[in-house]
Amino acid sequence: MTDRDDIPPPDGGDDALAAEYVLGLLGADEARRFEDRLSHEPDLRAAYARWAGHFAALTDDIAPVEPPAHLRRRILGIAPRAPVWRRGWAWAAGVAAVALLVWINFGAPVMRDDGPELLAEIAAEDRALVLSAAYDADSAELVLDRQSGQAAPGRVLELWLIAGDAAPVSLGVLPDDPRAQIAVPQALRDGLAEGAILAVSDEPPGGSPTGQPTGAVLAVGAITSS
Repeated sequence: MTDRDDIPPPDGGDDALAAEYVLGLLGADEARRFEDRLSHEPDLRAAYARWAGHFAALTDDIAPVEPPAHLRRRILGIAPRAPVWRRGWAWAAGVAAVALLVWINFGAPVMRDDGPELLAEIAAEDRALVLSAAYDADSAELVLDRQSGQAAPGRVLELWLIAGDAAPVSLGVLPDDPRAQIAVPQALRDGLAEGAILAVSDEPPGGSPTGQPTGAVLAVGAITSS
């Protein structure tokens, strides 16, 4: 191993050139000329080897760190993979545009006499899974009626709230019964607003183990005001 203190600063000329080459400070043309000289100049090769060993030794005390998956993909030139929660609702904007009309056509869940403040239809593109949702801010209760579809055998349906550009936040695993009544936590009530998205994903029993959707996003819908 090269002692990081046993090499004096570059003395100029080829010694400095070798140090700059190792550090990647030379321009493309200078680097090519340097590489051409390495093949027939032993002294230059020795200077290069000396500085390469010196700079490599500077990292001896740095503990190795496993790079995160997204960084590894960038280094390898692989296009970043969109989070699973973003893959299922490229069509959500269209859902938002027709949400109120669809709600009228397919009916709303039974609510208190004064009516819900916020509505949404959460639907798959092929309507294999359709849920209507209504939220009353006074009771902080979200009521969902499943009109079609159900969880796959050995799987559950989990409801998610996506407010703006924020990552999805779970509102809970839906019961087997067609109707679900969910008490919305105080911290999530401001996000449950017009323009936010409700989505349902396919998850293992007990719900997502990661805090983010892990299975397919089966249905989405935009929240509108009543």
